[in-house]
Amino acid sequence: MSRFSRYLTAFQTIFTKELLRFTRIWLQTILPPVITTVLYYIIFGNLIGSRIGEMDGFSYIDFIVPGLILMAVITNSYSNVVSSFFSSKFQRHVEELIISPVPNWVILAGYVAGGVARGVLVGIAVTGVSLFFTDIQVQSYVWTLTVFVLTAILFSLAGFINAVYAESFDDISIVPTFVLTPLTYLGGVFYSISMLPEFWQTVSLANPILYMVNAFRYGLLGVSDIPIGAALGIVVLFIVVLTGFSLRLLNRGVGIKN
Repeated sequence: MSRFSRYLTAFQTIFTKELLRFTRIWLQTILPPVITTVLYYIIFGNLIGSRIGEMDGFSYIDFIVPGLILMAVITNSYSNVVSSFFSSKFQRHVEELIISPVPNWVILAGYVAGGVARGVLVGIAVTGVSLFFTDIQVQSYVWTLTVFVLTAILFSLAGFINAVYAESFDDISIVPTFVLTPLTYLGGVFYSISMLPEFWQTVSLANPILYMVNAFRYGLLGVSDIPIGAALGIVVLFIVVLTGFSLRLLNRGVGIKN
């Protein structure tokens, strides 16, 4: 068996394990974000949105659809990797994986692929539900799918880093509660930053999620508060930086080797 075949087998094994882990408990992993999104559509889309009127030329419910889909992708790709890798540390079978003849980049790719799979599946489910509330005509399928997958990759990597540093189950909920959720809600999901005073528009530009939401909104609706080239560049830059940092943590055994 060639080296490539061995690496491919190792990747498939980790990815299959991740896939089976969250699909066999789909009532806890796939269904809740769908129900949450339906509530958003009912409350913010139909009840409150009808009083807000149009935003950037679209009805309010159409305007928030891209952000709500991407929010589900972000939270699920992140939570899948952080919970899975920390469980591996907690149960100590990650040590067997680390000492096996599998390169660290293959291990990282396997966990990230699992996070991407869950993020994409949840995103597809949420998109399907959205069709019952809206009638969006996708402006660019290529752009939409590109941002969809890149966002899932980015937050899978972020979840991996959180899991490496976490020392208890409480630690894996700190970042989503105090960092991820505020950034998501302030990332232009429910409003256009053009509504904000100039000072807060400038402050909002420091929020990376703002670029992803607007890039995804451009793919679906064709409008964006941010130049889409810059938005895509920032997402790719974050992926490169987090990939390098994750591999450095694995190579040094941070959080794994005592």
